[in-house]
Amino acid sequence: MQLTFEDSYMPVPSELRYTDTHEWVRIASDGLLSVGITDHEQNALGEIVRLELPTPGTTVHRGSPIATIESEKSASDINAPVSGEIASVNESLRSSPGSINTAPYESWLVKIRPSDATTTDDLLSAGEYAARIGE
Repeated sequence: MQLTFEDSYMPVPSELRYTDTHEWVRIASDGLLSVGITDHEQNALGEIVRLELPTPGTTVHRGSPIATIESEKSASDINAPVSGEIASVNESLRSSPGSINTAPYESWLVKIRPSDATTTDDLLSAGEYAARIGE
């Protein structure tokens, strides 16, 4: 039997923070935040075929769209988990957006330099996020 996207959920990594809109955030020691989408979200989207990323240097505001992911099923906005500036984007995903399906927690989309270091304090913990998605 072949597994489908829906059959292959991954555990929610405990070292990350999460948003209600299914973005994950990895906080680096230098204060930069790597942002990607959760396994739950990539499963909901299905096979990802295209990705639109912002330009480094762009100012972003918490909750506003910063990228768009297109799948065979639909298109979905990726929202900024914090306000700040786009420090870099994962250029390799432009040519291989399907990497998000196979490795969602390694496939960061953007790195954000937050305007306030405490803005991550109200992001969800892994346990809180897992409870919200029913895992």
